[in-house]
Amino acid sequence: MSNMIKLTIDGKEIQAPEGSNLIDAAETAGIHIPNLCYLKGMPGIGACRLCLVKIEGMKAPMIACNTKVKEGIVVNTKSEKIQETRKFVIDLILSMHPLDCMTCTKAGVCNLQQYAYDFDLKESTFTRKKFGFSIDEGNPFIKRDPDYCILCGRCVRVCKHQGTNVLDFMGRGVGAKVITATDKPLQESSCTFCGSCVDACPVNALLEADRWRKGREWEYEKTRSVCLLCGNGCDISVSTKEGRVAKINSGAADGSVEKYICAYGRFGFDCIEAETRVTSPMKKVGNELKETTWEDAINIVAKKLKKAGASAGFISTAGIMNEDALVLKQLAAAVKSKNLNTTASLYSDADSLKNESADIDSADLIILAGLNPNQWTRVLPALDAAVRRRVNSGAKLIVVNSGDTNISAVATLSIKGDEAKILSEIAQGVISKGAKVPKKMVHALASVDPTDDAIKGAELFMAANNPLIFSSPSLYDASANLSLIKGAAAAVPIESNAKGVILMGIEGEGKSYKEMVGDGMSAIYAIGELPLSKRPKTD
Repeated sequence: MSNMIKLTIDGKEIQAPEGSNLIDAAETAGIHIPNLCYLKGMPGIGACRLCLVKIEGMKAPMIACNTKVKEGIVVNTKSEKIQETRKFVIDLILSMHPLDCMTCTKAGVCNLQQYAYDFDLKESTFTRKKFGFSIDEGNPFIKRDPDYCILCGRCVRVCKHQGTNVLDFMGRGVGAKVITATDKPLQESSCTFCGSCVDACPVNALLEADRWRKGREWEYEKTRSVCLLCGNGCDISVSTKEGRVAKINSGAADGSVEKYICAYGRFGFDCIEAETRVTSPMKKVGNELKETTWEDAINIVAKKLKKAGASAGFISTAGIMNEDALVLKQLAAAVKSKNLNTTASLYSDADSLKNESADIDSADLIILAGLNPNQWTRVLPALDAAVRRRVNSGAKLIVVNSGDTNISAVATLSIKGDEAKILSEIAQGVISKGAKVPKKMVHALASVDPTDDAIKGAELFMAANNPLIFSSPSLYDASANLSLIKGAAAAVPIESNAKGVILMGIEGEGKSYKEMVGDGMSAIYAIGELPLSKRPKTD
């Protein structure tokens, strides 16, 4: 735990962790220091100059985002000179910013609008400048309007921090502009359309492309939830108006660098109101599916399950909620069937997903075993972003995979081959370095001869204070054995609630998932989108 530093801000004595900056320290005391470029979780860069503060004993004002707390310092965030300087900075920014706040989609949550109000600035006192940059709106997800850009650099920094490196500055001074490589539209760049830049932007320069006239921020009802589209299970914030989803954002705190969800999670909600969505029960009449009533559908299902009894099968995806899983279990019990399973059984056993959550933010070494997270192909994209963030923060990365991986490009060490064998070789390498391990492990690995790469991996593992192993569920045992020496291990499922359905006991004593799908069952009750190449055989 960090040592606590005592200091005074605006006459209030506070304590803050050693190494924290003045903006974060002030926030813990309920004191807001104006800023437009700072992102919590990243070093301050002082681009906007709004966070200037006066520190007793120093001649010049200091930027709070990049000034660390020190024992006994006295800080004034609202002196007359500081307030005049801030007003001057806002005045300059407004001279190059559109003033259409009445119709601006960002009205109400625009940081610049709030500060203009706070400093009583209706318009700029300087000669207005307009550059007439072209708007980038050739894709269906993100609209970029450089005329609104205040060059705070938030979008550039958050894009680099998660390893995508799509955005950067071009030019200098007031003529500077945020661009993609060679200033191409987003859809022609390597952008993954995760929208982290949209969350980071304090103004209207970056916005969801379909937000126009979908409601003001203060009209939205915001609900915290979890994305169900992959095994990462990201926190999300769903904004609705009159019962319809208007947008989805990351569930992380505003002004935080951890605001990441992928394009599917952020923009994939159009399926809710898609014309192809089935909203009423359908029954087969001849060779066609025709709409019917819920009463009729429930009666049909009840009769078939009652007739099938113990020979009925119940299968589900592992993306359903715990409550649904429990009801499915109760339904199977009601017809006295033990044939109950989920898609999680196709890639995991019951024990591998019962591990505790892992803290990636404290890891100084990450091992990816049998996983190929990729933001661009949207395979466990949030894991890809989180790992790249840790690597950018100084953590080492070892990739163990039988195939080629995109994330190997940022790895300290990449070992290609049989993953379980390589993990055993790394463990044996650690033992050969003198690490104390259980005797059973020593005997089990006695015949293992580690390769040179495995020895390098063992050296990195021994040098780490908090190693963390992420593995596919099938490799969890090998990963857990290595974590017995030190560190932690976590299996990463493919589906969003695989751990939940396993904990709820959706695994009967009867036939397995594959057996139910392949064998002739009297009836199968199926939930969700199942990975089936053909219709299961049933009576």
